[in-house]
Amino acid sequence: MEFAGVLPPDAPDPFAQAEARVRALPFPVWGLGAQPSLEDDRSPGLGTVGGSGGPGELEVAVGYTVWRNPQDRDDPVNLAELDEQTRAALDEVPPWPRPDWLVRGAEKMRYPRIWEAVRTTWRRDPTPEDLGNQIIHHTNHILMNRFREELGIPAGPPGPFETTGWQVTPAAVNTAASVVVDGTRIPSVEIDTDPFVYAIGVRMADDLVVTAVVPREFLPLIEVSLARRV
Repeated sequence: MEFAGVLPPDAPDPFAQAEARVRALPFPVWGLGAQPSLEDDRSPGLGTVGGSGGPGELEVAVGYTVWRNPQDRDDPVNLAELDEQTRAALDEVPPWPRPDWLVRGAEKMRYPRIWEAVRTTWRRDPTPEDLGNQIIHHTNHILMNRFREELGIPAGPPGPFETTGWQVTPAAVNTAASVVVDGTRIPSVEIDTDPFVYAIGVRMADDLVVTAVVPREFLPLIEVSLARRV
């Protein structure tokens, strides 16, 4: 039972439920290649587009915690830059017990994260343009949601004059790139012209596209490669 917004300590773990839904999908899901500086946050996001005829598109987004010093996770260099209000909220311990998953999730907020780093997108009716469209859409989604201040986008939905000038366009997509997938280098597309993020994209099957978008600040710490997740 829940009172006044307080979760009981035995509340079910929504992250575990999300993982179960992802594992039940009829197609594989990819993430970034395993490496010491990355930790899968195990809270995938699942999006569905469709109608009465069933889903026409399914999308799984995977995020990661970044460790600047993975050999010593207690090293303060690993901490994210937080404002005083956020830090105070994380330091406050409520006088009631909390579910373990909620405590772990709050603690992870102290560290930098690559939000929606990798997307696996399945489309029932694929087109040749899906790969280019998906890498552009994924990149612009990250820019809009994680780099608003740097781009000069005010809070709230963007106005008609705030939706141009900062987005990547089809001209930014390099179709002659390559990336390591499950240990093998294969052809890919990439966006390497944006000042804030780097993106790659691969068509894994006729109906399956995988894209990854990584903030440039983390590129010295990680290798942008892909590996099958489930």
